[in-house]
Amino acid sequence: YVFLSVQSLTCEGFQANLQCAHYGRHDKTTCSAGRPASQLQVVTCSSQSSTDVVAKSCNGKKSCTIPATNSVFGDPCVGTYKYMQVVYTCQFQTVTCEGSQINLQCGQVLVIHRADYGRRDKITCSAGRPASQLQLETCSSPGSKNIVANSCNGKSSCTISASNSVFGDPCVGTYKYLGVVYACYCKYFKW
Repeated sequence: YVFLSVQSLTCEGFQANLQCAHYGRHDKTTCSAGRPASQLQVVTCSSQSSTDVVAKSCNGKKSCTIPATNSVFGDPCVGTYKYMQVVYTCQFQTVTCEGSQINLQCGQVLVIHRADYGRRDKITCSAGRPASQLQLETCSSPGSKNIVANSCNGKSSCTISASNSVFGDPCVGTYKYLGVVYACYCKYFKW
């Protein structure tokens, strides 16, 4: 949670993923220093557009800045001093070449958003490989996400082999890789 007059989100991972946003007032104590009591009385005030506005500005980016102002969110409670509260996670992206293991670690709980074992381009994991193993660019093992999610969701770390024995061989003769997009959530998060 962040309480500021200008909200800056910075994601050390791949991209920000907004959970929820609130512009208004839900209690009498948050951001109350130096404010008259009359501006803190209404505690059931929230802009209906908060989450949409922040999501449009921030989702998918590594960083964004949004001013906590009535001109951005509208004024849900005239005369009340408002604040912005944002809950977000950072998504991470990792790639592991065929024959190697991927080790996902998180200080909290892993949640897998995407996973794909196969080949989508000629560049990724191409070092030292003959061109014949890199030609097919539309190769994907169905069920990749479910396999990774079943092994990793809800854990603080997990290890998966990027191999045909785990995912099957969706394109014989093509050198493949495993790409995973994941996030870390609080332990009480339900997916």
